[in-house]
Amino acid sequence: MKNDCKISTFGRYLYLNMYAILILIMGIGILLLPLNKFSAYLIYGQIAIMLFSFKVAFGIFGKWKAKKRRYVKLTEENSKTFNPESFKEYMEAPCGRLLVKIVLKDLGMSDKYSSLKNYRISWKKNIKNVCISQKTTIYKVNQ
Repeated sequence: MKNDCKISTFGRYLYLNMYAILILIMGIGILLLPLNKFSAYLIYGQIAIMLFSFKVAFGIFGKWKAKKRRYVKLTEENSKTFNPESFKEYMEAPCGRLLVKIVLKDLGMSDKYSSLKNYRISWKKNIKNVCISQKTTIYKVNQ
């Protein structure tokens, strides 16, 4: 991984995990709200929301090695010629868009980001896709 050293800086770590940091701060902020003055049972809701936000945040933090692999993959695929299709799956999520911005900046192609915005899925459409039930079919392989 020759390109690994470019992404393994503390500033890049903070930038690529910005959403995890915000979710972590949100969880702490929710816990600090004095809702127990209204009802003692509200503290249970606060703790549940805080635990969920911590789970999500630490899940994002735990994907650092995968982000480094994706960075290397994208830089190698686009170092010679710009291939917009290689960025398609990364433009669907906010964390992926941060990675795309860093890759394009390192390749000196920051101006190409505007052409990738048509791959971006809106928040409403993304929620709609997640909420649609999907049929899973399992095929049995005969041996």
